[in-house]
Amino acid sequence: MQQARYPHPAPVDPAEVLAGVVTILEEMLAEYPIEGGITPQSRFLEDLELESIDLVELAGRLHALWGPRVDFADFVATLDLQEILDLTVGRLVDHIADQLLVNTATPSSHSIASRVG
Repeated sequence: MQQARYPHPAPVDPAEVLAGVVTILEEMLAEYPIEGGITPQSRFLEDLELESIDLVELAGRLHALWGPRVDFADFVATLDLQEILDLTVGRLVDHIADQLLVNTATPSSHSIASRVG
């Protein structure tokens, strides 16, 4: 498992989020090159052929990069079955960027100030 690198600095640049997600996926799929590369339109199940164990690894790597502000399991829990089957890299990137923006604008539950009084 990679060493934790969060918190990611604000402001959130969707291009940086995309680059981070693509890097993670390329590392995970290094033995299985993806024809045409990984794009925002790439579907996790259909195009990248990720299995459930791969999604667990992805969740861990996202947490290592961006911390608890990005909870992949919580995100997937909000989707219906068809949305999960059709989930794209771009939709995940949008979710991550939104979560980083929202959680940058509000105090962290892990900050000292939130634990005191």
